[in-house]
Amino acid sequence: MAKRIDFYDDPDAPEPNSLVPSVNVIVTNPAGDLLMIRRSDNDNWAVPGGAIDLGESIPEAAVRETFEETGITCEITGLVGTYSDPRHVILYTSNGEARQEFSIVLTARATGGQPTPSDESREVRWMPRQEVMSLPMDRSMRMRIEHYLAGVLLPHVG
Repeated sequence: MAKRIDFYDDPDAPEPNSLVPSVNVIVTNPAGDLLMIRRSDNDNWAVPGGAIDLGESIPEAAVRETFEETGITCEITGLVGTYSDPRHVILYTSNGEARQEFSIVLTARATGGQPTPSDESREVRWMPRQEVMSLPMDRSMRMRIEHYLAGVLLPHVG
């Protein structure tokens, strides 16, 4: 299976060869739980997300990626921030792509569906807010979720 390897400020990281706009979505249910996936490509926990396709708006990509990875439909409600740190490089072993981080993180509320794994998510779960940070995840994903949980009204720009 192809792997995703995250490097941060690592001298052994490959040189980036692409920059792909992507979205991540922090989806909550009425209880305030966060929708989390265990990624198939690196076994880390994350919020749903992926690349924005040509001809697609940021909210459309967010709703599509969330449904594809989790089986949950959602409505976009806000912005957590932008994340474009060039020290974060993501290597995809399937094709040698070394991507510089470029992600817009949105918030959403669940509107339907049932948590259902996909090719990209080996596990999908509603996690209580107080348990989310105990999950194994990449430092960049952890930072995004921490920004959301901090409840700061202004979006993170980075």
